[in-house]
Amino acid sequence: MTKDAILASIRRGLKRGPLPADQRAMLDGRLATHPRHLIPARSRVPRPEQVALFIRNVEKEFGSVDRVADAAEIPGAVAEYLAAQNLEPRFVMAPNPELQALPWADKPMLTFEARRAEATDTVSVQHGYAAIAETGTLMLPSDPARPTTLNILAETEIVILRTSRIHGAYEEAWDTLRRERTDPVSGGFMPRNVMLVTGPSRSADIEQTLELGAHGPRRLHIILLDDAPAALPAA
Repeated sequence: MTKDAILASIRRGLKRGPLPADQRAMLDGRLATHPRHLIPARSRVPRPEQVALFIRNVEKEFGSVDRVADAAEIPGAVAEYLAAQNLEPRFVMAPNPELQALPWADKPMLTFEARRAEATDTVSVQHGYAAIAETGTLMLPSDPARPTTLNILAETEIVILRTSRIHGAYEEAWDTLRRERTDPVSGGFMPRNVMLVTGPSRSADIEQTLELGAHGPRRLHIILLDDAPAALPAA
């Protein structure tokens, strides 16, 4: 059912017709020019400092970060992380064209399947859509090339993220999602689900003892691809 059909059904239930042109214009204007909330000053910094802030906040929330200068280095970074954690070199990966195009054959010890995660999977590799520096948070919208199950079922999640996709504040990340999901390429639809992930899953509900992996991955590792020169610290 289309959006127009759903709205028409609601109007029939409310016994009202389409909005008058002036009211519709007023509502469209409010949506297009909604006022900004206050944005914390800590996120209003130059790009290198935003990236550094993001990394600090990820590590503060029990996550870990690695940085690579070239996409060809990503398979090696994945292999090194799995070895350092004493994990098998096997994982399930998002069926994302950008991830599938990486030179995985350079690391033949790695085996993977591109699909949704299942309860028996121990490691997932996800494609990072965007991130927010002020809290060290990943923005992971659902779509066929970025299954939500990868963020929930595996004990270890590895997220591949471009530094150019790190935003200072939440508002900027949502602006990017709205802009990119309303163009003809995406079909004009927002995702059904957007997960905001800050560090690995954890809980201190029982006796105030912190337990990692309470409701999802107990490890969150982010591999940052430095694709934006402005994100690099000065030499």
